[in-house]
Amino acid sequence: MEKIPMTSAGFAALETELKHLKTEERPSVIKAIAEARELGDLKENAEYHSAREKQGFIEGRIKELEGVISLADVIDPTALSGAIKFGATVTLVDEDTDEEKTWQIVGPHEADIDKGLLNIQSPIARALIGKEEGDSVEVRTPGGEKSYEVLDVKFV
Repeated sequence: MEKIPMTSAGFAALETELKHLKTEERPSVIKAIAEARELGDLKENAEYHSAREKQGFIEGRIKELEGVISLADVIDPTALSGAIKFGATVTLVDEDTDEEKTWQIVGPHEADIDKGLLNIQSPIARALIGKEEGDSVEVRTPGGEKSYEVLDVKFV
């Protein structure tokens, strides 16, 4: 199996979610199933079926998180420097609109574009890898061609 690159913050977030699911959500849904069983006929018991469905989602997420965590390759961005690579925090300016954007390049399981966490497998991240401050980058996105200039690269 291939290792999954991840920052230490992303790894910690997955571990926290896993712990929450195992210690709070799982026991809660087991209790809800037991309470629903006490109501009688399970065929037409909506509470029972809802709790069982929720249990299925929780167990599936637990298995997914355990798999991801077991394959995680935690990379400390502060130990890196130089050209853009995994973990870099990059400030770009759109050459057409002069809009500045700052993203950190992270693994697929911790990516959240709204929080400035860019998936390393995205077209923009792939185009940025290996570039340095001052370089221009042409990116083919689903919305068309975009041109960016790299203003700043940090490893924080």
